[in-house]
Amino acid sequence: MSLPLFPSPWMNDEHRMLQDSARRFFTERWVPQAATWREAGIMPRETWTEAGAQGLLCLSTPAAYGGGGGDFGHDAVVILEAARANLSGYGGGLHSAIVAPYLFRCGTEEQKQRLLPRMVSGELVSAIAMTEPGTGSDLQGVRTQARRDGDHYVINGAKTFITNGQNANLVIVVCKTERDAGAKGISLLLVETDQVNGFRRGRKLDKMGLKSQDTSELFFDDVRVPAANLLGGHEGQGFIQLMEQLPQERLIIALQGVAAMERALDETLAYVKQRKAFGKAIWEFQNTRFKLAEVQATVLATRAFVDACMVAHLAGELDAARAALAKSWVSEQQGRVMDECLQLFGGYGYMMEYPIAELYVDARVQRIYGGTNEIMKELASRSM
Repeated sequence: MSLPLFPSPWMNDEHRMLQDSARRFFTERWVPQAATWREAGIMPRETWTEAGAQGLLCLSTPAAYGGGGGDFGHDAVVILEAARANLSGYGGGLHSAIVAPYLFRCGTEEQKQRLLPRMVSGELVSAIAMTEPGTGSDLQGVRTQARRDGDHYVINGAKTFITNGQNANLVIVVCKTERDAGAKGISLLLVETDQVNGFRRGRKLDKMGLKSQDTSELFFDDVRVPAANLLGGHEGQGFIQLMEQLPQERLIIALQGVAAMERALDETLAYVKQRKAFGKAIWEFQNTRFKLAEVQATVLATRAFVDACMVAHLAGELDAARAALAKSWVSEQQGRVMDECLQLFGGYGYMMEYPIAELYVDARVQRIYGGTNEIMKELASRSM
């Protein structure tokens, strides 16, 4: 796998050293096992502690809580390299760059001290339970309820499409603590699944792509959690907490998209230069060269856009509208690039033993999760 043609302006020497280390680890340790994980529909639980031991988890988490003490750029490097390695089942981006920031930015000191070091090590695998069977992008419509009962909350509800759902033993649950208060009634509760009764994992969902990701249904039936597990310690703050983190979540999707596009271009160039038709390499046909020149232009433009968003985000200047636009536009370019590249493989592009086929099917969900692209365009248009 080659590097981008131009260095990313937000990366410093420390980021580049981490990039080399993460690439070697993923390529040497995990890629050889990836086919087995896809067949099983899950990455083994021990991969999380292995990632923790390699220092690949929670790199932007403050050192005071056992983390890497870096910036989002460090987590972004790992996200990029996992995507380039075609490890779509690895939910480390959500764990390190979505759930951990909820804790270290919004959590109480007790919550941070108790949970973050165990997330850094991989002892705790995290998930965030937002989506419900009847509620997707409209977070205000969640139906999961958390009723206060003395020193506990009692949670009832169902969640679906939950990344890391089978492996997770720490779940942030988006719920209503006040039924009729709209956004002001939403709170986030920390559920340590090994310590409660009434928590059930449903199906490991059979998806079109992301085959080694343990995306699951989760059920909460009178699950009692201590009141001390209310994120931040105050009811009704959940919607604000969610909105503060969504731009970073959407930037993560854009990062995954551009890295997958770069991998697809690399795979396709290698294939067309060795595959022959009518006595010559497919690369020698003008159509092939022109198509891949167009793909390269798209990939370079996408990389420049994502890099600009990274520079803005690291400076604290990436607003929700631009993050939404990045998520939408990048994921749409990703779909087009995958289609063009797969076509050049001919029939072999349709075979799942070729990485391009997996990149193709994995790309489709990028336009859906993290907020559908239709919702992203609506959000972006409001700032115009």
